[in-house]
Amino acid sequence: MRVPRIFIDQPLQPGSRVQLDTRAHRYVSQALRLRVGQRLILFNGDGSDFDATLSHCDRKGCSVDVETAVSTGHPTALQVHLGIGVSRGERMDFALQKAVELGVGSLTPLFSERSVVQLGAQRLERRFSHWRGIVISACEQSGRHHLPELRPAVALSDWLAAHRGGLMLYHRATQSLADSPPPSRPALNLLIGPEGGLSENERALALANEFVAVRLGPRILRTETAPIAALAAIQVLWGDFR
Repeated sequence: MRVPRIFIDQPLQPGSRVQLDTRAHRYVSQALRLRVGQRLILFNGDGSDFDATLSHCDRKGCSVDVETAVSTGHPTALQVHLGIGVSRGERMDFALQKAVELGVGSLTPLFSERSVVQLGAQRLERRFSHWRGIVISACEQSGRHHLPELRPAVALSDWLAAHRGGLMLYHRATQSLADSPPPSRPALNLLIGPEGGLSENERALALANEFVAVRLGPRILRTETAPIAALAAIQVLWGDFR
């Protein structure tokens, strides 16, 4: 039986007892229905996994005894920061989940001219919390030891001002990703637009900020498909798929 991995946002030390947060408690007690004495693996995103045993669990909460550190992971060879246009519901969830599984280093949701989704402050706060849950779950499932940083959603123009240089997906670009030179440093900014893509003005702004437009192939990809294809190709070309 596969031992479940659980993310917990607190320090972990062998010999200590920790209390699971609300999300982890719900997952352990309701989804997995673990019982006292069963094994699990804890991690907090700092690079290590810890063997652990469920010591107490009821409707109010669960506690876990931390035992030994069993492995230490290493960050991916190429730290990709993904700026991705906010899309509707499950499309955004899918894109974030698969980006994490494919080793993205950090993510920023972007609002652009063609963004269909409009979020007020309260809705954005709830959506951000939901997105963080997607990122955590993807790390739990994929065995990642380091938790990618999910940065607050911002306007595309603000993101470009803070992230100079990188790759921008554009299906009509003259240069293919495969023909692009490798990054000069172990970090890469990757820009992918929302449903409907980036506007002409936004593409011009990205180019002015030293982004290079690249295409993946002859087909137009959906906003939730594009990051999967791009990240997989990047990992093969320059990352940890080699």
